Amino acid sequence: MAENQETAAPPTPADGDGLSPDRTAVPTPSRHSVVRSLLRLWPYARVARWRIAGSVAAAGLASLSVLAVPIVLRSIVDGPIAHRDLAALWPLAGLLLALGLAEAALFWTRRVVLARPMARVETAMRGDLYAKLQRLPVSFHDRWPSGQLLSRATADMFVMRLFFVFPLVFLIVNSTVFLTGTALMFLLDWRLALITLLPALPLIVYTRRFEGNYQVTSRLAQDQNGDLTTVVEESVLGIRILKAFGRHRTMAEEFRRLGLELRRTELRRAGLLGNLWAVIVGLPELALGCALAVGAWQVADGSMSAGTLVAFLSTALALRWPVESLGWLLGFAAEAASASDRFFEVMDEPEASAEPSGLAPAEERGIRFTGVRFRYPDAPDDTPDLLDGIDLHVRPGETMALVGTTGCGKTTLTALIPRLYETTGGSITLDGTDIRDLPRARLRELVSVAFEEPTLFSASVRENVLMGAPDAGPDRLAVALATAQAGFVEKLPEGADTQVGEQGLSLSGGQRQRLALARAVVGDPRFLVLDDPLSALDVHTEALVERALRQVLASTTALVVAHRPSTVLLADRVALLEGGRIAAVGTHQELLHSSPAYRALMSGEAAPELEGSLPR
Repeated sequence: MAENQETAAPPTPADGDGLSPDRTAVPTPSRHSVVRSLLRLWPYARVARWRIAGSVAAAGLASLSVLAVPIVLRSIVDGPIAHRDLAALWPLAGLLLALGLAEAALFWTRRVVLARPMARVETAMRGDLYAKLQRLPVSFHDRWPSGQLLSRATADMFVMRLFFVFPLVFLIVNSTVFLTGTALMFLLDWRLALITLLPALPLIVYTRRFEGNYQVTSRLAQDQNGDLTTVVEESVLGIRILKAFGRHRTMAEEFRRLGLELRRTELRRAGLLGNLWAVIVGLPELALGCALAVGAWQVADGSMSAGTLVAFLSTALALRWPVESLGWLLGFAAEAASASDRFFEVMDEPEASAEPSGLAPAEERGIRFTGVRFRYPDAPDDTPDLLDGIDLHVRPGETMALVGTTGCGKTTLTALIPRLYETTGGSITLDGTDIRDLPRARLRELVSVAFEEPTLFSASVRENVLMGAPDAGPDRLAVALATAQAGFVEKLPEGADTQVGEQGLSLSGGQRQRLALARAVVGDPRFLVLDDPLSALDVHTEALVERALRQVLASTTALVVAHRPSTVLLADRVALLEGGRIAAVGTHQELLHSSPAYRALMSGEAAPELEGSLPR
């Protein structure tokens, strides 16, 4: 909305020609360990703990069945093969087949056991994130690019679910298999086992170093993906502006630049993972080659049986997957940890305080502002408050017009009533009750709002209007549409059931504004806040809407932001906002006679005290 843009917190510099989204608004994350970040997900995964345990057990038994194969092979080599006893070979061959079938069945069980509950966990996390976004104050949404929030609700959720389904299970299983296999190698031959384990220390050191670097790079890639999502979303929603001003190539260049940054980060991440794979594959292979040479020499001099060497090498080869998968599993764990950090960055955001102030006298009725101050949370410390000591009383049943120069804070003041923003100081009461003492659901039942720049959703006309009163029937809908002079709805292809498209862009600006006004009045609210709701209407339609709106205003207490004299005339009294304070209050005629600033504002001329500051 225009007024919101004018009174919003000071923007940060953007790249290029100003079309870039603000990508400096997301707070710099603090560095957490991978384990600590992943443990924060446990309250969500707890509901599936027995399924996780069952999946780990199934995968563990499947992997351990692989380690039983070398023992059977030793029995085959040192028994039936060495003694040429074919009759003894068949039972052992059948045992090998049974172990293979058991492994396949257990891995299938692991996947089936865990897939469905983890999908429910993902759904629960996404639902909590969405609910949190609805509860967070508007100031939070002012700071955060929408693409960053979208990527947290989609890509990051997918990463965390996959971590529980596969990497978590195999981090546990592969660690157990590795320790079990190592113990088995020592039982077979402790000297060959020591040779095989020589790379363990350098691998531990290298993987620790890899973990930190990979987590930082993964976080950067996820944030850059959020920036890219923001550009795509803005390009789609703002396609008319881009085309009208011929700036689609500029946005395409911005998309290309961000895409190249993400590509470089992804290549850096792939390089880190590739280096780790080279180390965790190369060093163990070298050690295994040395162990094979020593083992062959022992078999040759008779100090070891051929079956034992085969069993040892089979065990070592069976441990290749647990060792080689370490790089991928650690990489995915670091990525999931970054996704967890990004998720909880939003979930940890403080919600608006609901503490009562006790400042307002209980006998006051209507809307009362008492010493209200406000500044945007990210405003520079050396700037004054946007609103500084607002004292204003809108009497019960009265319509108060709020006027002032562009950017003086009119829209911000009206946004404080439904607590879209929280006051920095002072209090606002509705019929004597501090708005901070009211549950938000109850507050927003009492207060209905229509903004200058209306927002419609990808839904029908009926659904958009009835957002103001979900329980209202067809009669209330018809009255609201009539009040807003929205007769055009009857001419739409499906009437009130016509889908208006994303942002309502299939309608004109005046049509969208009339539907937003209908949404505000459909619930017959006790308090009505209108932010210049008629700015997009032609003179004839505006006169019709004003005539119908007078009937609504007669039965409610209303605060109306006005820029036109015609809108001011709807009000019983007028308040002039100037310098962060209410400079004058009175009827339209009274202020025309007593306030030069108001007189200049209504005539479209600069007030005498402002003329010296205006450019010539």
